Amino acid sequence: MPDPMTEPSRETGRDRFRLTLAQLNPTVGDIEGNAALARDAWEKARAAGADMVALPELFIIGYNPQDLVMKPAFHLHAIAAIERLAQDCADGPALAIGGPWIEGAELFNAYHICRGGKVTSRVLKHNLPNETVFDEVRVFDSGPLGGPYSVGNTRVGSPICEDAWHPEVSETLAETGAEFLLVPNGSPYYRGKLDTRFNHMVARVIETGLPLIYLNMVGGQDDQVFDGGSFGLNPGGKLAFQMPMFDETLAHIDLVRGVNGWRIEQGQEAPIPDAWEQDYRVMVTALRDYMRKSGFRKALLGLSGGIDSALVATIAADALGPGNVRCVMLPSEYTSQGSLDDAKEVAKRLGCPYDFVPIDAGRAAITETLAPLFEGRAPDLTEENIQSRLRGLLLMALSNKFGEMLLTTGNKSEVAVGYATIYGDMAGGYNPIKELYKTRVFQTCRWRNENHRPWMKGPEGEVIPPRIIDKPPSAELRADQKDEDSLPPYEVLDAILEQLIDRDAAVSDVVALGYDRETVKKVEHLIYISEYKRFQSAPGARLTKRSFWLDRRYPIVNRWRDPS
Repeated sequence: MPDPMTEPSRETGRDRFRLTLAQLNPTVGDIEGNAALARDAWEKARAAGADMVALPELFIIGYNPQDLVMKPAFHLHAIAAIERLAQDCADGPALAIGGPWIEGAELFNAYHICRGGKVTSRVLKHNLPNETVFDEVRVFDSGPLGGPYSVGNTRVGSPICEDAWHPEVSETLAETGAEFLLVPNGSPYYRGKLDTRFNHMVARVIETGLPLIYLNMVGGQDDQVFDGGSFGLNPGGKLAFQMPMFDETLAHIDLVRGVNGWRIEQGQEAPIPDAWEQDYRVMVTALRDYMRKSGFRKALLGLSGGIDSALVATIAADALGPGNVRCVMLPSEYTSQGSLDDAKEVAKRLGCPYDFVPIDAGRAAITETLAPLFEGRAPDLTEENIQSRLRGLLLMALSNKFGEMLLTTGNKSEVAVGYATIYGDMAGGYNPIKELYKTRVFQTCRWRNENHRPWMKGPEGEVIPPRIIDKPPSAELRADQKDEDSLPPYEVLDAILEQLIDRDAAVSDVVALGYDRETVKKVEHLIYISEYKRFQSAPGARLTKRSFWLDRRYPIVNRWRDPS
């Protein structure tokens, strides 16, 4: 029996509708490149005998465009590109593609339906998300509740992304004659997002009694990763097909009309990775696309012999290939022999270039320069931070000289409480583990040692030595230093941070869970006074709904503290 996901249709006529879903990776601002991807998908759909090819939300400009879409020259360029696509794709299947649209002084998030050389219909997004990473109320106007559009003798309803998370748009489409729902999306990943999508889409299917096809894009944009995972549901909520998560792919979906209306023919159901694999894939994808879309081919990082930099090196090797990741050890007199050995071993196991750059001479020169000013004052945090900032200076020099992007290596626990040196170990262009609490860093390292996937460019096996995972974390900026000299144990710290940051809990709520009030207040204080550091920190892969940047926006100057 032919596979309806891949085989050309052998039956034509009014009772069969072939829809090609283009789960692709656009680049924000690359209008011509995105149009070329759409044109290629249309040609493959035509070869497969499709009636229509669908691309995701705002595909022509990429998602999330933020304020860029409000620039008149930009959105007019995008609209013109869609009109050219319509002309180029006149002889074949209908083309549905997301892009901006202007009516008078209003700017809309629209879905453009192209047939016979022109744009024949436009759907305007009604519900504009205004939460977490979304600011669509800021940039778009809300479109009216509308009806379906026709493709041949079939009437299709397209709630655009957020429109399908609320009942009224889908219900209006069903009431005005839609025969099935096609939902184009620019829906970024957070942990557990796929289940949330399923729940909302099942509700729309049950409310309307119509089949529903959910189309999502893939790829990274700044901190966000679009995870694909497009799927179809038949009336009653039964899964008809499941496309892979994260992979660019085309799927040819057949719908057949019977006495009860259209039904999606059963297709392939791609396996869903577990939560640990999804998070890791997001970090790899985010870094890969951030590099590629910003024009970098190679990266470098300071490899300290600790667990955070070991994990970042591994993610980078999996994203870019080991030969494109320079690992640099920058030891001082406080760097232990164990750290020297561990750093070299990680680079060796990964197959990455390794450089050894001691900072002793530079540190001595800086100390001599400052000696007249510091005379009579005891060494303190200042001298510790000089080491970190000197490392940052040397790494940035390598980045400039060789055109390699510097990666930072701070985990979410450190980012949250400011346990990092601004202009030192915070220097760099991207931080793949910015959203991983320290306790998850440990588990992620164990997961990667035990698992390898075809999309990973790094080697199989135990790439992070177990002794790195097991040893007590230390910044090694003074003799016998341990992280727990300055912070609560990470198991305690992360539990408190998850409550205060991810759940917006009150101090009293956290204390009621059994944590010491003085410790909770200290952590709260550190979170607030570190806002200025986060404001200047590198972007990183978003894994939760409370990531540092667009999800959580706090004033830098803030004197309020929870009195509870």
